[in-house]
Amino acid sequence: MKTFGRVVLGTAALGAATIGYASLIERTRWTLREATVPVLAEGSAPLRVLHISDLHMMPGQRSKQRWVAELARLQPDLVVNTGDNLAHRLAVPAVVRALGPLLELPGLFVFGSNDYYAPKPKNPARYLMPKKRKKRIHGVPLPWRDLRAAFVEHGWVDLTHVRESITVGGRTIVVSGVDDPHLKRDRYEEIAGQPDPTANLRLGLTHSPEPRVLDLFAADGYDLVMAGHTHGGQLRLPGYGAIVTNCELDRARARGVSRWGTHTWLHVSAGLGTSPYTPVRFACPPEASLLTLVPRSNSAGQKGSGSARETRFGAGADIG
Repeated sequence: MKTFGRVVLGTAALGAATIGYASLIERTRWTLREATVPVLAEGSAPLRVLHISDLHMMPGQRSKQRWVAELARLQPDLVVNTGDNLAHRLAVPAVVRALGPLLELPGLFVFGSNDYYAPKPKNPARYLMPKKRKKRIHGVPLPWRDLRAAFVEHGWVDLTHVRESITVGGRTIVVSGVDDPHLKRDRYEEIAGQPDPTANLRLGLTHSPEPRVLDLFAADGYDLVMAGHTHGGQLRLPGYGAIVTNCELDRARARGVSRWGTHTWLHVSAGLGTSPYTPVRFACPPEASLLTLVPRSNSAGQKGSGSARETRFGAGADIG
């Protein structure tokens, strides 16, 4: 009995330590993930793209705001934001403060469910339930129009059901996006059709990487699709990976770079935040991603495309 009691106490202590680490340490262990992706047309100069997603910003999250602002020193050619910026109705100024230096750079964005609606308290076990068994619960509406106005005022392009051709550093990029498939707001038919095959890059954006939407981008010949939403699984087990993706995407693609079909590449950001009601991450630190896009003919890029390198920037714990 004494041995059994020690086992129980030891297990309880380990569980408590794990929860403490996941909630107090890892969720603010801001990380930069870097990867090389061979998606550009032959002869194109490399393009550096900073991917920001799932900030889930609260007004008092000062270290997150400082860390994101510091990313501007990476001097990317292009910034891509795939949504879920907000977690509070008063968080728009905090998001603009965090992204402030990055808003001076060329940028693209689409919104996610937590730009439109605030999170609500719910049983954390629901996160682990199969998606089809979940009943979606919306919180109060969030001021997404104010956030959109701030982004557009600084020159960022809203790609919600829009296709445009932009020029970044002398390179022509066809960019398209859809509204959040997680809320079934996507209307791909509004951007359907093959993009300009002579462009240096054909780039698609979506918040939730639902396979039905990824298949449409791939069928139209997009080189790269960028998404967020999954939080990389948020809870990952060593040797197993993400437990869930919170969408129909398979667990193996919950974060990072992967192939989607024979031509298209997919990048899913593990994001920088969590719901304020489930403020934990385990084996999945909050991240931004710096992608170096290179020509498809670059064999070195092809070899390294499936790997990523993590870099730490210093930041303290948040208050609130």
